[in-house]
Amino acid sequence: MPASTLPTLNLQTFLHGAPSDRQQFVLTLGQALETVGFFALENHGIDAQLIQLAYQAAADFFTLPDAIKQTYERPEIHQQRGFTRFGQEHAKNSEAPDLKEFWHVGRDEELANPWPQEVPQFQQAMSQLYLELELCATHLLRACALYLELPEPFFDAEARQGKSILRLLHYPPLPESLSAKSLRAAAHEDINLITLLCEATGPGLELLQTDGHWLAVNPLPGQIIIDTGDMLQALSNGIFRSTTHRVVNPDAQRVGPLSPDQERRFSLPFFVHPRADFDLTPLPGCIQRTGGQPKFPSQTAGQYLQQRLQEIGLA
Repeated sequence: MPASTLPTLNLQTFLHGAPSDRQQFVLTLGQALETVGFFALENHGIDAQLIQLAYQAAADFFTLPDAIKQTYERPEIHQQRGFTRFGQEHAKNSEAPDLKEFWHVGRDEELANPWPQEVPQFQQAMSQLYLELELCATHLLRACALYLELPEPFFDAEARQGKSILRLLHYPPLPESLSAKSLRAAAHEDINLITLLCEATGPGLELLQTDGHWLAVNPLPGQIIIDTGDMLQALSNGIFRSTTHRVVNPDAQRVGPLSPDQERRFSLPFFVHPRADFDLTPLPGCIQRTGGQPKFPSQTAGQYLQQRLQEIGLA
């Protein structure tokens, strides 16, 4: 399923369009997250050269020896900064580990980020990309708020002060000995409010449709993919849909033999998290729009995050 078949939005329409254009952007965004849970975003303001620089820095780091990479692990903070080794994370309710390794970047003022000294351009590229994705997310959350009939700045403080994470994902070439149950990323839903996924270096992302079929999502050049996370689904009492998705192994979408570059895959998702004390209790207006009964429990974002980190093997 090419990303062009997803609803596609132009962020500049929301930022600089006429009032009617902004209203149409909000409507299209809301309907996409309500029915599909995903959409493609164009003209998002994220520097394409910066994305490529970040991918190059990620590639330079992940090709380092394991012994060096593992010096940047931070298990005492549940891997919320720095490196996480191959096979440590698994999807909720999955027995097999995901076939990936990754690095987390967050706000320095909350938890200090380690930076790999072996890759000098790493810190600057990731820090700048974090800021640009954060700004883009602020605009998108404003549109989400308007669709939910909330004040436009409802999520502003969360976007500025939350626990958002930029994840650098590396899916290495598949090991020779591979369990039939192992995928690069098994079926899961995102934990957070929304996710901004920079164009990956290869195919593999699939989302689960309501008819039970898995459909491939391959972004067009210059697009990023946006999806709803569990926290926004709960807050909206299910108005916004947190859609199950996965990253399949190369054989599943292979056309001819794979080159060495195609055997590994990188992606850069930005998980937008609110503050730990943010209340995820379904909003009264959303309860009214969805039948009058809350469908999700009252809990804070911090409580839910801790629960999910335990379920996926990071806590």
